[in-house]
Amino acid sequence: MVIKSAEFIKSATSYQDCPGAPFPEYAFLGRSNVGKSSLINMLTGYGKLAKTSSAPGKTQLINHFLINDSWYLCDLPGYGFAKVPVNIKKKWEQMIRKYMLNRPNLVCSFILIDVRHGPMKNDLLFLEWVGENGLPFTILYTKVDKLSRHQLGKNILEFEKVFAKQWDPIPPFIITSTANGTGREEILKNISKWNKEFVHP
Repeated sequence: MVIKSAEFIKSATSYQDCPGAPFPEYAFLGRSNVGKSSLINMLTGYGKLAKTSSAPGKTQLINHFLINDSWYLCDLPGYGFAKVPVNIKKKWEQMIRKYMLNRPNLVCSFILIDVRHGPMKNDLLFLEWVGENGLPFTILYTKVDKLSRHQLGKNILEFEKVFAKQWDPIPPFIITSTANGTGREEILKNISKWNKEFVHP
């Protein structure tokens, strides 16, 4: 897939305020500071499409972008360690979950996990909730360029062992790096395939 256009459409505080749903939609989310905005910019080829920040919690709303005038990319707030009050964290979490449960055209959620760290409680609990609700998702391991090939394989194996205790088969995943574009073509290939299979809700 060639990205010919990418434009910001709307920021929303709830799923009810999201734009109309005529197009297939793909959500990107993960623990705060996982590299989500950088990955979205790498994926689309538009360097400033999603705002990046060294401080966790930059994204606070449900942000919609229209790609190639044919599908939505949705940038969701991070969960976990954003330096915000507990009540704000809970508000963001409820906003994310209600969006995922109620957005009719949501085809797949890409859940980003920093591969440098072992399985973390926030990620595992969120993945468990997604699975219990039968929501389709793909894991995107981020920052793979920060590890040696040996360490990367070791870390992914650790994740697989944890996932195997709960999932059969284990969740699909793609390794990514915003530094060298790793994973970009695979993600876009999947989106292109799902777009062709999309049936308007």
